[in-house]
Amino acid sequence: MGSNFYDVFPRRKILLGMLHLAGRDARERLHRALEEIDIYRKEGFDGAIVEDYAGGVDDVVNVLKALPKVQDFVFGVNILRNPYFAFDLASLYGAKFVQFDTIQTSRTTTIDPRKFNEEKYNAFRKKYPNICVLGGVRFKYIPPTGKSLEEDIKDGKSKADVIVTTGDGTGIETPIQKLIDFRKEMKLFPFFVGAGVNSRNIKEQMEICDGAIIGSYVKDGDIEKMVIRERVCELTALVRG
Repeated sequence: MGSNFYDVFPRRKILLGMLHLAGRDARERLHRALEEIDIYRKEGFDGAIVEDYAGGVDDVVNVLKALPKVQDFVFGVNILRNPYFAFDLASLYGAKFVQFDTIQTSRTTTIDPRKFNEEKYNAFRKKYPNICVLGGVRFKYIPPTGKSLEEDIKDGKSKADVIVTTGDGTGIETPIQKLIDFRKEMKLFPFFVGAGVNSRNIKEQMEICDGAIIGSYVKDGDIEKMVIRERVCELTALVRG
């Protein structure tokens, strides 16, 4: 499939901040998310992903309902417990993209705790052709497919608008050689690094990737904490020069 990446994102290196929706109750989770959006936007990030990591789907909906109406900042949705539902929410509340931690099918019988349903996915893609998909390939916590890297990437490119990969876990740096290997196979197809981005590695990684999804580093490694404005500024300055 062709990518509609540039219909959604500006033609520059993209920085996306995570909204993990941590907090003691629904009111605090909403208040914190809106504060974090304000920091990300004012300090130069391009967008944010509303995710049910620490909250629930109700919290995601509360945030989506309250999103500021701005032209220079893009919102996406990731529903970890039911990623297909993200399409409906994105369409209903005007988000421009969704994230799937994996869009891979497997030769093995062990791939999933969160098994990817290709038939269901294709139905949602057909229903919502203008919603951009950030699709995970060789993503954290997802067992290997048993296919070659060439096969995994070819499969990913056929399904998503942007391929996202990571290292072994949340906050863990994605090996630079992995990014180099992916880029070699992907050519010019849009490619994001999805975990472990920090001030020490962002310049090198963004020479290879088209964008980064950032969460742990700007919260000092603890998603229960608020975004630290100074860290967002630091990363933006390193990327934008």
